[in-house]
Amino acid sequence: MPTAENAICPRQRAYRRRLAAAGEQEVLFRLSNETVALIDELKERQGLRNRGQVLEQLIQIGRQAAQQ
Repeated sequence: MPTAENAICPRQRAYRRRLAAAGEQEVLFRLSNETVALIDELKERQGLRNRGQVLEQLIQIGRQAAQQ
């Protein structure tokens, strides 16, 4: 019986190892289309490369607000 680790193709496994080595993880989110559109708008407005950068900025803002 194949395990989940064995079911992952070698390219995906290597990609995840590179992410881990860089101190990062890939995370899958389920969001409404409206929320994704907002993230995309913020991404374009701020000239960011990807949605993850927008989410990191928003999380940092939320973290700072929670610490005050």
